[in-house]
Amino acid sequence: MRDPRQALAETLGLLDSLLGKRQRRDDVLDVGRLSVECGVPPDVVRTLLKGGRPPLEDITDRIVRRIAHLRETRRRPDGSRHSYEEIASSFGATRASLSNLVNGRMNPKKTGDAADPGRRPARPGGPLASTQAGVERFFFGEPNGWLSAEPESALDEALQPVLARLRAAADPETDRRAPALRAAAALPEDEWRLLERFIDTLVRKVREERGTRG
Repeated sequence: MRDPRQALAETLGLLDSLLGKRQRRDDVLDVGRLSVECGVPPDVVRTLLKGGRPPLEDITDRIVRRIAHLRETRRRPDGSRHSYEEIASSFGATRASLSNLVNGRMNPKKTGDAADPGRRPARPGGPLASTQAGVERFFFGEPNGWLSAEPESALDEALQPVLARLRAAADPETDRRAPALRAAAALPEDEWRLLERFIDTLVRKVREERGTRG
C-alpha cells in the first residue's frame, strides 16, 4: 500500500504537469467542492494542497464527523436530511444507537473520560466497524472506507475526477477511444490474439506506405 501522503503528492504533481504554465490550481480546484466530496474540512483541504499535514484526529471522531457531513451534503431529493432512523434501520441498528454515537461525540461531556485528541488508532473495531460499514453502504451502495480514510487518501480520491477531466481536455480522442478499449478488454483470449495479428498487419502496412512515400 502506498503512503497516503506520497500518493497525494504524486497526484498533485501530475495535476500541475497537466495544467502546465497556462493554468493554476485555483483555476480548476474548488476547495468547497473537494471538501464536500472527501469529507475533509475546507481549511484542512487547503493545508493538504499546500503540502502541509492535517491535524491529528481520533478515528472515532473522524467517522462521526463524516457521518454528520454525509447527512448534510447527501440529502434526499426534496432537500431534507436522511433521518438517523432511516440510516440505522438499513443495517439493523436503532435510531438511538446511531444518534447517540453522533451527538455524543459531536457534543462531548467535559469529563476526565473525554477522548485524547492526540490519540489516533489505526482503524475502528467492534460495533463501530459495523456502523461504519452500514452507513457507507447506505450512502455509497457498499462499504468503501470513506468514513475512516486518512485525509490525504480522501483528498487524493476526490482529485481523481479532476485529473480525468484534465487528461480528456489534453487528449480530445480520450472519450472516443474509451468505449473501444473497454470492449477490447472484454474479448476472449483467442479473439485477443486475432485482434493483435490484425493490428500488427495494419501497423506494417502503414510503415510500408510511409516508406514508399519517403
